[in-house]
Amino acid sequence: MNSHAFAALAHIPILVLPVGPIPRAAFEKYAAEIRTFDSIRLGDIPAGMKDERARFMPNPLSSGHLYLSYPSHPSPPRHMSLSLFRPSHFTLGIIGVAACSSSYSITSALEQFENTVLDISPEGSTFPLAKVCFAFEDEESARSTGLGNTLPGIVSIPSVMGNKKIYIGTLLADLCSHILAELGRVYHVLESPVGNEYLNSTLFPTLPSPSEMPLSLSSGNLGYPSYSSQPELDSSGLIAPGVQIKRSSTAAPGISHTTSFTQRQSTLSPQVVRKRASAVGAVSSHGRLYKILGDFFLLAGRTEDASLWYAEAIVLFKTGQDPVWHASVLEGMATVFVLDAWSAGQGLQSSVSNNGVKEPWADIYEQLSQAIALYHKAPVPSDLSQDHSLLALTYCTAVLRQTSLLFCTWSTKGWGALAFASMLQPGSTSYTQKMTSDSSWTNLERINIVSGVSRSQIANTVSQAHGPWLLHLDPHERLTILQSMASIYSSLGYRRKEAFILREVISCIMDLIVCGREENNLLRKSDIGSAGVGSRSENSDEMSIVGKGAVGVRQNEILEGNQSILKLLVRACKVLGIDLEAVCVAKVTDGTSSEVGSGDNSSSAVDDLDASTDVAKESFGWPELQVGVIREAIAVAEALPAPDPLAVARISLSALKTMHFVLASSDQYHLYQTAGRALAAMRRRGDAPAVEYWAVNPIMSITLLPLPLHRLPIENQFSILTATLSATDSLLSGIIDPFLYNPRRSSGPQSKNLVVQGEPIELTITLRNPYVFDLEIQSISLSTTGVEFESSPISALVIPPNTLYPITIIGTAKTRGTLVFRGCIIEAPWGAPREFLLPVPTDADQNLLARRQSAVKCESGRTKYWGLDSRPWEKDGRRLSALLPSLKKPPQFLQCFVVPEQPLLRIRWTSLTHGAVMLYNGEESIIRLTLENISALPIDFLRLSFEDSTIGPAQEALSEGELSVFETYETEFDLLHRKAFSWRNEKEITNILPNQKVVLAVTCVGKVGCAHGTVHISYSYSQANREHEEQVPASEVFYTRQLSYPVTVTVYHMLECHDLSLMPMIDVDYDDISHRAGNSVIHFLPDDDPEEWCLFAIDVRNTYGLPFEVTFERDQIGTKSAAVSSTVPPGSMTRVMLPVKKFRLSDDQISQPIPTLSDRQFVVGKSKLSIEEEQAQRELFWYREELLKIVSARWKETNGDRHGDLSLRQQRLTLPMLKALRTDVMQVDLMLIMDSPDGSPQELNYSRGKYIASPNEMLYLRVEVANSSLSPLVMALDLIFDPADQVLSEGVSSNIAIGKLVPDETKAVEVPLCFLCTGRFEIGAEVRIMGALKDSRAGTSRICISVREDG
Repeated sequence: MNSHAFAALAHIPILVLPVGPIPRAAFEKYAAEIRTFDSIRLGDIPAGMKDERARFMPNPLSSGHLYLSYPSHPSPPRHMSLSLFRPSHFTLGIIGVAACSSSYSITSALEQFENTVLDISPEGSTFPLAKVCFAFEDEESARSTGLGNTLPGIVSIPSVMGNKKIYIGTLLADLCSHILAELGRVYHVLESPVGNEYLNSTLFPTLPSPSEMPLSLSSGNLGYPSYSSQPELDSSGLIAPGVQIKRSSTAAPGISHTTSFTQRQSTLSPQVVRKRASAVGAVSSHGRLYKILGDFFLLAGRTEDASLWYAEAIVLFKTGQDPVWHASVLEGMATVFVLDAWSAGQGLQSSVSNNGVKEPWADIYEQLSQAIALYHKAPVPSDLSQDHSLLALTYCTAVLRQTSLLFCTWSTKGWGALAFASMLQPGSTSYTQKMTSDSSWTNLERINIVSGVSRSQIANTVSQAHGPWLLHLDPHERLTILQSMASIYSSLGYRRKEAFILREVISCIMDLIVCGREENNLLRKSDIGSAGVGSRSENSDEMSIVGKGAVGVRQNEILEGNQSILKLLVRACKVLGIDLEAVCVAKVTDGTSSEVGSGDNSSSAVDDLDASTDVAKESFGWPELQVGVIREAIAVAEALPAPDPLAVARISLSALKTMHFVLASSDQYHLYQTAGRALAAMRRRGDAPAVEYWAVNPIMSITLLPLPLHRLPIENQFSILTATLSATDSLLSGIIDPFLYNPRRSSGPQSKNLVVQGEPIELTITLRNPYVFDLEIQSISLSTTGVEFESSPISALVIPPNTLYPITIIGTAKTRGTLVFRGCIIEAPWGAPREFLLPVPTDADQNLLARRQSAVKCESGRTKYWGLDSRPWEKDGRRLSALLPSLKKPPQFLQCFVVPEQPLLRIRWTSLTHGAVMLYNGEESIIRLTLENISALPIDFLRLSFEDSTIGPAQEALSEGELSVFETYETEFDLLHRKAFSWRNEKEITNILPNQKVVLAVTCVGKVGCAHGTVHISYSYSQANREHEEQVPASEVFYTRQLSYPVTVTVYHMLECHDLSLMPMIDVDYDDISHRAGNSVIHFLPDDDPEEWCLFAIDVRNTYGLPFEVTFERDQIGTKSAAVSSTVPPGSMTRVMLPVKKFRLSDDQISQPIPTLSDRQFVVGKSKLSIEEEQAQRELFWYREELLKIVSARWKETNGDRHGDLSLRQQRLTLPMLKALRTDVMQVDLMLIMDSPDGSPQELNYSRGKYIASPNEMLYLRVEVANSSLSPLVMALDLIFDPADQVLSEGVSSNIAIGKLVPDETKAVEVPLCFLCTGRFEIGAEVRIMGALKDSRAGTSRICISVREDG
């Protein structure tokens, strides 16, 4: 059936056919005008017939309608048995549409129309009952068409007619009048005894042939022969032996439903039924006849008469002898009820829902349920498969009619005018499609409540049509039934049931295709056999070809309809969680490029980057079922009338792309090979690549390989061309920031990727293959924007299974600017290229991605999604993670900045062997490097910097800030003033021309702890001439290259200094040091006042296997330079002594804080120092620094020429040493004086640091005190004698008042004394400042006296 409208039993089917060479557009236009008439008022039907043909004619003033339908195809011949059971199933009228012109006359149109009707009408068929041809005039040849000629069976419609629609309506009414007349003649035959016998002979009877009629009418033409395609049925001989029709109702069957109208039918006189020997139904019931009479009245629009005869038929069918016809009567009564309701409520503007106890459509539903039950349990009286097929067809039709009742009521929100309109003419309103277009669960449930009909009730009703009886149907009827069921499920929102039915629809279509192909092959073979080309064997159906060769014939492939089948396949698979359109079709056919940016690149990225995230998708559906469906889909695509290799390839590749994680190895291999065969078939046909790259995104990462260090450009400011680079900038670069934490430095710009114009660069692309087979890639190239980039794509690449595969692409940037690497363009064999973008995520992107992944993992398994919302692509949009904010910034890609061309240096020769140097600690060596400019650009900027293994640990210690102030100063001093490498001739080389060679001399100093170092040579062609230097902006940059030369350093630590000591010279025992000193220090002892000198002593140990000569020099202002030397044997220690004159630093100098060489902010130490302790620390630091300036040391091999410096900075100064080195505030001098024979004072003999005196001799101790400060002081003197009991002195020995001394004033105090015995005596003097609270001692002095008898 073409239509399963609820009121199809009341429709008069009219077939519209094209006649002659009419253009398709013209035919569609005229046919559309005809199909606008879906109903005709009964009052518009012309009357005028007086015989049996007037039985079903309406009264002139009738208010009903005649309903029309326009099927697209005539009924198949196999349904001829239903001609009396279901007359509305057949074409009752045919309208031909012809376009007449000067070349195509009306006569030709009529002739061709008659031939067409004969071709489509089966032999012996009762239908069509009437036919007519509409000949439309061509506007260009209106005068020469011959439309003025009047021929029976064709109606001309001039082109000059203004309103053709009214005229067409009149012609349709005239056609319907003749159809109703022919229905009367048909019934007249059936009410005869012979007709009644035929009517009750089989389950689905047909009209008797004219040859079996006893008599024939001789009236000939009864007035309208041209409208019938069958011979006239004469009824003159059937009047006498009429049939007695009995009714249980009081009203006659021929009375019109309008009481004012006259009766149009003749009264049926009672007749005696005559039996025929061959008849089986002579004494049968008249229930079938009454049922047919009701059907004809229903077609004629006379519902009241139809209901009366249906009631009569039901009374006769209640015996249960004829359940099939009984069920058909119930269907007709349900249709009558709806038509009456439509006529009564046609003025309603909206649907009405009855909220009472019983719905208004409940009676109709019960009648249809009873009819379905009768169809289901009806026995088939014969074993003919035709009866089984027709009975199954009527059963399924009844189920669909009942479903249509519920669905129209549900979709129109209740029982009312809209429901009637949709049941009467489903295609006349789009309200149903509008209401069901919103398939959301909320909308569907709302319709359930409003309409009073649930979706489950509709689904349960339509499911009755699905069962084993479908196998009895012909493929066409089965396809129609399944198609209607799928449409109902789709409108109800039951996608899974729709997919289940669609799979059967596709199976039915493929059965038709296969059967048609086999029939075509048999027909072709029979044609060949009849032509004598081949002969068929007797025992086989195969044809043996006679002759030495045969001609292969390729059939014409028809692609029409293939895409529709594939769309059904895709829709069914979508519901099962299978995306057969995951692999896109290429937008171009030239095979060189494809549209960039398909669906999966935009999430990603972005989706995505979405996307493009790499979050694992949750599985959906049963993998076993999905794999089976995929195999079915491939089989369908391969079995199409014209096999579509593109569809086969897309299905196979889409399955590999979306389901490879659940596919077994064998399935992956099978799908890959199937796709390969399909693509190879396309290639053989000469088709262009039709599918894009099908696999998952194979790009894992794109990495720009760093340039070699000697080719890497470094960005610099133009200001360094004129600025002098200090040592602090290079050595203390890691700690140059004066702040321990600088947030601006941490938020600074990231380092740029710099490449050089015209020089090759390398990029590493990491590819992945998640499949179990070798993944072939025809070509892969880079996708770039910005400056021009030239690279060669990689071809014929094979990635091993389940591996990561890195490749390298080399390219060159042609111009200066920014180069952006968006991703890669990948092309599979015989496929179209596709671009895959690979953005570089920022910190914000990574944080958002982490939040999304965390949200997805948190939601996974905790939320149950309803129905098909659990599919991965549906579930993602409903997650709470989808509510997270998305980045509005465009994705960032790998970028690099192309700098101008740069010169290139190389080291041609060095003075080192294998880049190694061996030194003693403190030794210097010259390293000569020969450089050559191998580029075409000159070099006008050259600068050297150095690194060694001692810089890193020192910088790290300084950065930690755990060192004391003194240790920090020593560390920085060691970095700045004891560098392992240095370039002392910086100005001797300014330019290096192309192909020129220059020699650099680098000084290397042995430094303990230095194991290796590097010489960095920075150079550039700045392009900034000195005469244009003022025009260069300060912010402009230029680029340098750095050439590095590593040096392996071996430093031997051979001499160590220990136990530094400073003692006053007055305390030195000359006899003792004469044998302890390892040098000639005794010759450097001062001859003047020993109070002004101190003795510098230090131990030097030789840890090496060779002897070394060490030399200590004294270079002090106010004294002569002195140097002492000593040879230190291997493994021994020598003490070196050197006199140093005392000195005193100013208070301003010693009050300064310990400086920092890097101007770095320091953290206050953990141990708090008092003011006195901090002042003492500063004083020790500054006196030590002054001492190291005075005393220096060097060494020399005893038997060689190697020499170097010996560092003394590891020695610390203590407070006793400070007292011995520092000159006091008050200078105190002690002298022993005796009276000479002439009475004048004379100083005692002083030798070897002591006075020589005799016992019991009167002496005078003279104490001279000099104020060397800048302020006047009041002083007191204390004398100390040791041993005091053997010294006899005059006066007191303590608190001897000296008085006030102004600056540079000297006072003397004399004290008489006498030594009472011989021996060694010491006399000390201490000067104190009167009134000082702390540290009142201002000066001290001490002398030694040797008292002996010979003194």
